[in-house]
Formats: sequence, structure tokens, C-alpha cells
Amino acid sequence: MNTKLTLTIEQSIIEKAKKYANSKGRSLSNIVENYLKAITKEDYKESIELTPVVRSLKGSFKAPKNIDYKKELSKSLNGKYL
Repeated sequence: MNTKLTLTIEQSIIEKAKKYANSKGRSLSNIVENYLKAITKEDYKESIELTPVVRSLKGSFKAPKNIDYKKELSKSLNGKYL
């Protein structure tokens, strides 16, 4: 049974999300519903199986709390490709 849900979300986010959904040929409701299904699965975290290499690297790097990931990634990619 489907039930109507009212959410309060910033207008610009809604517009971008609707464009994204449209580009994927899906409804925004469908995307939100599937996301909520995924994160509320009881075995959500356990269902992601790590490879042995990834498991051995897990926790080996501690990033500073004030790191700007996008800025660092951009800087790295610019250095590599420009």
C-alpha cells in the first residue's frame, strides 16, 4: 500500500533531483523509496562484502577533520591531467 509523505527540502535540491530522476527515466518518488528501502534493510551494512585487500586497508588512513575532499580531489586531478 502506498502512502503519501510530505517532506520539507530546499527548492534547488528538489529541482536538481527532479532533473536527475527525469534523466534516469524514473520518478523522484521511486528514487526516494528505493533509497529508503536500501538504508532500512536490517543487513544493510553487513550486505557489503569487502575484499581482503580493502579489508586490510580499512582504517589505515585518518583524514583531518577540516579536509575539503572536493578541493583536494580537484587539485590532484588538475595536477595529473593538466
